[in-house]
Amino acid sequence: MTGVLTEDGVFVGGGGEGYGVPQQLTLKYGNRHGLIAGATGTGKTVTLQILAEGFSSAGVPVFMADVKGDLSGIAAAGSETGKLHKPFMERAETIGFDLNYRSYPTVFWDMFGKKGHPVRTTVSEMGPLLLSRLLGLNDTQEGALNIAFHLADKEGLALLDLDDLRAMLRHVGEQAKEIALEYGNVDVRSVGAIQRQLLVLENQGGDQFFGEPALELSDLIRTDSNGMGQINLLAADQLMASPQLYATFLLWLLSELFEELPEVGNPDKPKLVFFFDEAHLLFDDAPKAMVDKVEQVARLIRSKGVGVYFITQNPTDVPDGILSQLGNRVQHALRAFTARDQRDLKRAAENYRTNPRFDTEIAIKEVGTGEAVTSFLQSKGVPGVVERTLVRPPQSRLGPLTDAERADVMANSGFGAKYDTTVDRDSAQEILARRADAAAKEAAEAEAKASAQSGAASKLDDSFAEFNNARRDEPASKAKPRKTSTRSSRSDSVVTTFGKSLARQLGTKTGQALVRGVLGSLFKSR
Repeated sequence: MTGVLTEDGVFVGGGGEGYGVPQQLTLKYGNRHGLIAGATGTGKTVTLQILAEGFSSAGVPVFMADVKGDLSGIAAAGSETGKLHKPFMERAETIGFDLNYRSYPTVFWDMFGKKGHPVRTTVSEMGPLLLSRLLGLNDTQEGALNIAFHLADKEGLALLDLDDLRAMLRHVGEQAKEIALEYGNVDVRSVGAIQRQLLVLENQGGDQFFGEPALELSDLIRTDSNGMGQINLLAADQLMASPQLYATFLLWLLSELFEELPEVGNPDKPKLVFFFDEAHLLFDDAPKAMVDKVEQVARLIRSKGVGVYFITQNPTDVPDGILSQLGNRVQHALRAFTARDQRDLKRAAENYRTNPRFDTEIAIKEVGTGEAVTSFLQSKGVPGVVERTLVRPPQSRLGPLTDAERADVMANSGFGAKYDTTVDRDSAQEILARRADAAAKEAAEAEAKASAQSGAASKLDDSFAEFNNARRDEPASKAKPRKTSTRSSRSDSVVTTFGKSLARQLGTKTGQALVRGVLGSLFKSR
């Protein structure tokens, strides 16, 4: 009898009469990536569950998304009283598998913080490329977003959440003319379009994904006290209502693993296995630059010890450049109802190393639920001959946990104190708000000072005017009426001229003070 692990790897299944030799996924080639494909209801979820069990038993941490909500049972042991126990025992006997029910160390994560510990990142860590894809921005809008990120870095403004990004975009819009010579024109309409898309993202709940404390990757790559790999399960049933957010989050996580993990070459077993369910969402309407990035990450991340396994209905959902890198494959049944389905079936069959005992194309069409056509890398990384395989039954529960059971697992994970409470530290929004307040206060003080100086000048003018009027009203001297009149006129002219000159000087200084106050505050705010 064979257990979850064989001498070299993870036991996947075997066969009785009409089936091939037992199939295993060699741990040494677990980081060479893989594919689990098949139509709805053909057994992809069970295959995903038993592979996660196998990697965990080998001490390899796993990350996977629970799209339908039924993978949470991996945290509980299967039951001999369950309705599936009898068929499971029959399958185990047929393929020579020693079925022992047990649970696996599981940590639940949830972007919305309802069915798992909150998983967050910051806007800065997401970066403009992925954020542009998430928001569906065009090239012009993406350019404006890149400028916002660059200015934030230059001015030391941390972009942690969506409020920070909104504040930074307002700052860019207000400084559009000043930054045009250095960064190019920034269309305020593009800034407005980005703000509207941020509102849409917030309405979808995406604002809960951005903030702190941000997820530390080291908390995903752990083993328990028995050496079992931690299974990280992302609750994605609600997240799937926003498929763009789901795909972007998983792509971000994959990119972060690529950026942060050190090179390990060819390890004896993977450091982490990453299961990407509903993989077609990653590539639907994705620009070529994005697909190229995914292909690059998939090609290089295996040297970091990370295996990536794509789960989808049809292998054609995955671009050829990525599909060619997936060495470990489990192909469940494909239905060929249309001409296109038949072409896809033919293409799927052509991706396997042929077995003279059967026609691969026919086998893919005929295998039943819980059966698959499999091929795993063998010695020196050579693809194995395709085989028809009965997939082994899971040792953990097949089906979801109850709410109480999930809550109990979360309470014992040890991550609640670290991630469950949001932290809002000083960042771009607060800093820019303080700058704006300081500028407004300085401008108000300058205006008040200017008003006071202008009032003083006005009073001086009034005093000179009253003095001139009083001199005119005095009776002229009989002895020298003409000279007195001339002297009085000159005196009035000199006094008036002096008063006006002084008023102009005061007015000029007031104006200069006001300009310095306004421009100075603007430059300080920059």
